[in-house]
Order: sequence, then C-alpha cells, then structure tokens
Amino acid sequence: MPHILSSDQIADYHRDGFVIARGFFAADEIDLLRSAAKVDRALDEHSFGRADGEGGTVRLSLWNHPGDSIYGMFARCERIVRSAEKLLGGEVYHYHSKMIMKDPRVGGAWAWHQDYGYWYQNGVLFPWLVSVSIAVDPATRENGCLQVIPRSHDLGRIEHGLTGEQAGADMEREHAILERLPLVYCEMDPGDAIFFHANLLHRSDMNQSENPRWSMICCYNAAANDPYKDSHHPRYTPLQTVPDQSIRDVGGNHFAEAGDVAWLSGDRDHSARALPKKP
Repeated sequence: MPHILSSDQIADYHRDGFVIARGFFAADEIDLLRSAAKVDRALDEHSFGRADGEGGTVRLSLWNHPGDSIYGMFARCERIVRSAEKLLGGEVYHYHSKMIMKDPRVGGAWAWHQDYGYWYQNGVLFPWLVSVSIAVDPATRENGCLQVIPRSHDLGRIEHGLTGEQAGADMEREHAILERLPLVYCEMDPGDAIFFHANLLHRSDMNQSENPRWSMICCYNAAANDPYKDSHHPRYTPLQTVPDQSIRDVGGNHFAEAGDVAWLSGDRDHSARALPKKP
C-alpha cells in the first residue's frame, strides 16, 4: 500500500536534493489518471509549447489551483501533501501543477535549470519549494526521462537566461558542475514519483522513441514562504487535503470532467520571460 515518505527517504532528499518513491501511486490510481488525461479535450486545448532552442518543442498544460477533478485529487491527496510537509518542515500550499506531454518523436528537450532559477522572479524569497513529478507513462532514457545532478541543490541559486523559450542555467557554471558532480537518469515506471528540491539542477532530452512520456508535476510552496508580491502563480492559499481514496472515488465516477481547472495559458506564464536571453 503506497504511503507517505519514510524518514530514510526524507534524509535521502535532503542529502541529494531528490528522492524517487517507487510505486508511490498504485497501478489502478495511475491508470485512472492516464485514462483521464489522454481523453481530456480541455487538457489538450489548453496545452501550449515551449521551444527548447534545439529545434524541438515541449508541450504542457499548466494550472494554479488544484480543484476537484482527478488532477486535484492527486495534488491534494494526503499521501503527497503530507510528504511535502515533511520535506519542507510545515504547512504547504499548492503553487501550481502541470502535465508534461512528451509525444513520440516530437517531444522536445528541457535545458538544465533550477525551478527556483525562475520562480525567484515571482517574489518567492526562499527556495522552500518542492516539485513532485509523477510518471504517467514509463520514463526511459530513450523517451526523455528526467536527468538530475545529485547535491546540486547545495550550490544555491544559479543565474538563468532564456534558451529558446525556456529558462536555462548559466552554461559555463553548468559545465563546471558536471565535471565535479555525477549525472543521474531517473528512469521510472508509471506510478513512481520523484520529489525534488527547487534548486536541484535537472533537464531532459527530446523523446527519440515511439513511446509517449507524459508526467504530471505538482509543485508546493511552504506557507511560511508566501511571496512578497503578486505574480501569475498564487500567493499563500490554504490547501484542502483529501483522503487518498478520493483518487479512486473521483476517477471512477467522472474522471474526464476537469471543468473546474483554472488553466494558465502560455502567454500568462511569465517566470522565464523576466530572464535575459542567453547569448
């Protein structure tokens, strides 16, 4: 039975900047999420692309508030929220969620970056945020799984600029870091989840395979880290946690109904745009 992160997993996260929780969601839970997402016309209609600067485009849908659809049940379930609270040391709120849609042969790359490299632009003072990437499809090296640099969260915030339409870390520093720290390919099965620190350097390659790689990413901010100014992502908003069983209850009844989702269009996602273009 999936459960919240253990003390050993919490320690691994703080040491390495990430931890992979194998089987964090059960097979039937992830089947409901996949079934909902792949037929959800609203998710598709509200998706937008981000050019990777290498000739590819990453497609994603983005929303701020979790709502009551199956996406909201995943983001609000006790298992994931209590784990985020353990990692951040207290109350958290939902910063935003997104579905990354790396379709076969066309899903683009993500440049090396830290999430705090551009969330910093939103008035978030401390890097007290955690992202949880849930594998909807198998994630392999061939279809562009997440790559991370363990312990890179200890480097602090690195300067970022635009690579294509994406935020990318300073390349000179990035190369120096890779000479001293290892690179890990985070291959995952559906239902696995990786929790990672806002300052962890991570990237992914283009999907070169015939298989899709969709993932849902839920991001949480510490309630004590309420941004000092408004942005396109929310300031502190109390999070109404739901029992884990809510995933099955909602998914089994009206899994494709996501009408309460407050979609964020590409032209309102300003985090990266505040950065200078990289030469």
